[in-house]
Amino acid sequence: MLHFVGYATVGLIIGTFGTIIGVGGGFLLVPLLLWLYPTAEPEVLAGISLTAVFFNAFSGSLAYARLKRIDYRSGLTFSLAALPGTILGSLSTTYIPRHLFDAVIGLLLLAASSYIVVRPNREKALRGGAVAGHTTVVLTDASGAQYRYAYNRRIGVGISFFVGYFSSLLGIGGGVIHVPALIQILNFPVHIGTATSHFILAVMTFAGSATHIVIGTLADSLRIILPISLGMIVGAQIGARLSGRVRGTWITRSLAVALMLVGIRTLWQAFK
Repeated sequence: MLHFVGYATVGLIIGTFGTIIGVGGGFLLVPLLLWLYPTAEPEVLAGISLTAVFFNAFSGSLAYARLKRIDYRSGLTFSLAALPGTILGSLSTTYIPRHLFDAVIGLLLLAASSYIVVRPNREKALRGGAVAGHTTVVLTDASGAQYRYAYNRRIGVGISFFVGYFSSLLGIGGGVIHVPALIQILNFPVHIGTATSHFILAVMTFAGSATHIVIGTLADSLRIILPISLGMIVGAQIGARLSGRVRGTWITRSLAVALMLVGIRTLWQAFK
């Protein structure tokens, strides 16, 4: 019982914070699993994380759908672009040594944190007509707030394929890469970017976790997956409700700090 409650609590905390910033929590869950299971194979940890993040992303997507903050057209486009990479990444995990697995995750998290810090949010409101070569979106959420933005679809599709591969390879879900990309590169408003990222994440992690199930990676991991996933589901609902009360700048700052701290801890684990 203590084991179940402990993992459920971890899932609740990670799921709440991960949903607020739109990343699903895999970037926190994987380093935690690396610490708790220092001898486990990378593919097992990646599979556990992807499955738990799927339940978090699915639950969070339902909550964000009620808030009407998901850009479904863009989300479906990016999800389809990410699927081939997601499946390929899940199949590639077995070929990565554990110390390299830790090091790559740590460096990736630090790079994402640095990018957010040195390049603040470029969100822009559209005034007038459409931007040449860009997809224009006008979206009104449940509170009546209207968002107008434009992005380059080709760049978004290219980013999504590589996000799908590396997120599935490392088991971090991809939101930790997709959120900065949507906000910083594609000019999505922060609250729309985090909600749409969660929707994309649900599709990506379903494909990744399903691949791990098919190849038998998760056969002995149900006792870990179940309580964490239950906590993640509840945390997603709480996080989505809290997200509307948090300013966009604080979301991006919280994301950068969390990435930096977890990245440092994971690198230390890789080279100790």
